[in-house]
Amino acid sequence: MAHIHFVESNTAHGSNFEIDVPVGYHWLLVITKTPGQFWVNGALREYPAHSAVLYRPSQKVYYRASAGPFINDWIRFEADEPYITESPLPLGVPFALNDPDYCHKLFELLVTEHNFNRDCKESSLDSLLRILFNKLWESYFQGSITPQYYKLLKLRTAIQNQPGGYWTVSGMADSLGISPGYLQNLYKRTFGISCMEDVINSRIRMAKEYLIHNAQSIAEVAFLCGYQNVEHFCRQFKQMTGHTPRSYQKHAKD
Repeated sequence: MAHIHFVESNTAHGSNFEIDVPVGYHWLLVITKTPGQFWVNGALREYPAHSAVLYRPSQKVYYRASAGPFINDWIRFEADEPYITESPLPLGVPFALNDPDYCHKLFELLVTEHNFNRDCKESSLDSLLRILFNKLWESYFQGSITPQYYKLLKLRTAIQNQPGGYWTVSGMADSLGISPGYLQNLYKRTFGISCMEDVINSRIRMAKEYLIHNAQSIAEVAFLCGYQNVEHFCRQFKQMTGHTPRSYQKHAKD
């Protein structure tokens, strides 16, 4: 099990910020929210916001603010767990995160758990740290991540959290400042599914939940899931599931 010495989230520093540790004592994980400069392979290199870098014990640590304030999440810890000590992640070399908001939320939870002496503190911290490293692995093996990717990810998260909203290709494209055609091409190339297919899948998933566990009528479920026309909802639901909403509800409850 890992032992956390210190963890901070959303720590802000001035433009003259600098960390220079010739030989670090513990494991150190830093996640940037602003650009920064890191010492990598004998040279100072610039890395963009939403980069993560893992340092092992006894490794040189040097990084500093780039062209302005430096904001980061960071955690210093000891560990003998293989998922850390035998991790395939590069050591001392920043790499891009594929879901920085998710990782930031994990850091906020780590800070809360670390600062309060609750009954399940150690196991909660261990679980959160394991999840964080899962996200780091996913990011590292995903490959190159463009700035446009983060905007698409926020859009996709919003679709899946609020499928009942008024989603149109033109409206989504306007929110990103790109053309509808470019959005559709970019979205499918990034996630392997079109943006409207994502909307429909999310709506049908929500509809299944309402049909099984709530007492609303079919018309009410359709409205909650973003459909203005009940017949359209029923037709699309059957196309996606092979059942009408009524037969799906009856089959599930039986």
